[in-house]
Amino acid sequence: MRRSTDRILTTHVGSLVRPPELLDVLRRHQRGEASAGWDAAVRRAVVDVVRRQVEAGIDVPSDGEYSKAGFTAYLNERLDGFEMRPPPPGQSRVLNRGRDRRAFADFYAEYDAQEGQPEGGDLAATCVREVRYRGQDALRRDLETLAAAARAAGVEEAFIPAAAPGTVELQRPNAYYPSEEDYLDAIAGAMREEYRAIVEAGFVLQVDDPRVVVQYDLQDPAPSVDDYRAFAARRIAALDHALAGLPADRIRYHLCWGSWHGPHTTDISLADIVDLVLGVHAGAISLESANPRHAHEWTVWRTVKLPPGKVLIPGVISHNTNAVEHPELVAQRIETFARLVGKENVIAGADCGFAQGAFYRRVHPSIMWAKLRALAEGARVASERLWPARVPA
Repeated sequence: MRRSTDRILTTHVGSLVRPPELLDVLRRHQRGEASAGWDAAVRRAVVDVVRRQVEAGIDVPSDGEYSKAGFTAYLNERLDGFEMRPPPPGQSRVLNRGRDRRAFADFYAEYDAQEGQPEGGDLAATCVREVRYRGQDALRRDLETLAAAARAAGVEEAFIPAAAPGTVELQRPNAYYPSEEDYLDAIAGAMREEYRAIVEAGFVLQVDDPRVVVQYDLQDPAPSVDDYRAFAARRIAALDHALAGLPADRIRYHLCWGSWHGPHTTDISLADIVDLVLGVHAGAISLESANPRHAHEWTVWRTVKLPPGKVLIPGVISHNTNAVEHPELVAQRIETFARLVGKENVIAGADCGFAQGAFYRRVHPSIMWAKLRALAEGARVASERLWPARVPA
């Protein structure tokens, strides 16, 4: 994994807003039409989006998750053992419950009406038989596509996101395994194949695990911190089992408190789970750090020490607002983390993906690209201050 040895490197969280022409082909692809056209469209779009990331100043880009219908929805094509069913009573495939929603019910009624229902209706991918990985062909195409795009753009290193076992488990009801432990372990065993293939192909693996913190809000009444830590530790242990034997310096672990634009008053604090997060078998930790509910948590690093060899990827731009961060603010945020954990241990990142799914964007694409350029410019300004010897006399 690249490190900020002589300047602050830049990256983001993975999912980028899809271009309209790709969405048109994706709709046909999901209906089982024009498979060859879909593959060609993805290849063209990935070449373009990698080039644009480089032009914007991103050092470690992704494929934008352009081949994926959604953050975890892509696993419908890669994991066997699931079928679409109505969710159990009181549950939904979307985050329509939780203490934050109860406290701000009027707001969420308006918010949901404006946001609309994500494509797919109100059905949940439900486990009905043994979970097995069957996405080898789709994964191989993704790896080949990004490799070709990275070569064309002269990219030294790129990353590919994949969902964490605990997040998959908590988003997909179990109607087959006798216990949640058996179900979680089965998912971890299946996802290991994807994790290993990404690393062996030469990419950095980013494991996305929002539910390890989001689930705190969804439990009503609120669990004790100790009980929730035990809950999170079990999911992290399953992830570590899936990552066992893979080089930690080729893995980064991403946590966020959900990408929806809500109050987030019932999020668990980073301080309550940071030791668990740092214990994950990963060389880098990617955390939300720019949105108003968590921007203050840089103070955690005053007392918590980053383990030797670990890299911190704080979000210094947010998907949660249409305001484009000023590069000076970005630079200040970067410098704060650099003072606390060491400049060589910081890579500047984003809070979360700019599109939760192919058809569900968080900001307009013009704003997304402006934010990425601000990220790169802020990193340049911070680098000039952190490595003053590099600045011409």
